[in-house]
Amino acid sequence: MADLALTPPPLQTSKIPATPSFGIGASEGLKRTQIAKAAKDFEASFLSVMMGQMFQGDSLKGTLTGGEGEDAFKAFMSDAMAKQVVRSGGIGLAATVQKEMLKLQGLSEETKT
Repeated sequence: MADLALTPPPLQTSKIPATPSFGIGASEGLKRTQIAKAAKDFEASFLSVMMGQMFQGDSLKGTLTGGEGEDAFKAFMSDAMAKQVVRSGGIGLAATVQKEMLKLQGLSEETKT
């Protein structure tokens, strides 16, 4: 019966270095990642508001619209479209915001090589 006991596989050691290979510390790399995400989230939020304004009004009402529930889901559609625009390269707002956020954190715009 002891032969049938399940044993966990041996732990594999990770070969990922403690610091990224491009010459910056782990905490700085984490900050840069968080700043980039925040900048993209800001751009998506901005675009969502802008697109929400485009879809307001009665000009879109008609036979080929979403019916009575359409108003409830317009915000979701605006958010999804804005996120897709940002994933596709955005309008350049994230890059500008990211640059300014890096400056405020005392980090250079470019990573060290």
